[in-house]
Amino acid sequence: MDPKAMYAISYGLFVVTARWDGGDNGCITNTVAQVTGEPNRISVAVNKSNYTCQLIARSGSFTASVISEKADFELFKRFGFQSGRDVDKFAGFTDCRRVENGELIVTKGTNAYISAKVEQTVDLGTHTLFIAAVTDMDVLSDDPSATYAYYQSSIKPRPAAAPAGKTVWRCRICGYEYEGEELPEDFVCPICKHPASDFEKIVR
Repeated sequence: MDPKAMYAISYGLFVVTARWDGGDNGCITNTVAQVTGEPNRISVAVNKSNYTCQLIARSGSFTASVISEKADFELFKRFGFQSGRDVDKFAGFTDCRRVENGELIVTKGTNAYISAKVEQTVDLGTHTLFIAAVTDMDVLSDDPSATYAYYQSSIKPRPAAAPAGKTVWRCRICGYEYEGEELPEDFVCPICKHPASDFEKIVR
């Protein structure tokens, strides 16, 4: 069985934001999807370890900003490679504004936003699935939506070649490199928190 087959699924990319007790947070996800058209509902699965998951559970709402092909890697670093428990992801960030439900949307490198109120939650073990009714939405630009494949080919920086005579394990998600002959099975990327299965071996 080749786990790389999962990369053939076409994913969109989103900054999912939530607000609780005066604080804002957001995270990158590829799991937003429409589940019904009438009434209009969307779903999002969020890792339970993400601070955003806790804020959605407490507030009962979230907003998804749809990432476009105009987004740069800095957007992914800000909302995907650090935790809202450690830093205020919106500190010094001006490419955002509040929408009707009081949550922040990202206004640069995005083409639309959708706000929703949670109706159901499903425990998926590592993740919580939120099923929610759409309460507000708008189009921000006509730029094409970025897929996960587009992110890999055109947004994520190209990694440097592995040093001569070295074995390097490179994260397919963010490009972090671990040097060593073997990568521990329980290794987790310190940047994007993806598991060892998302690393590729590079030998020169």
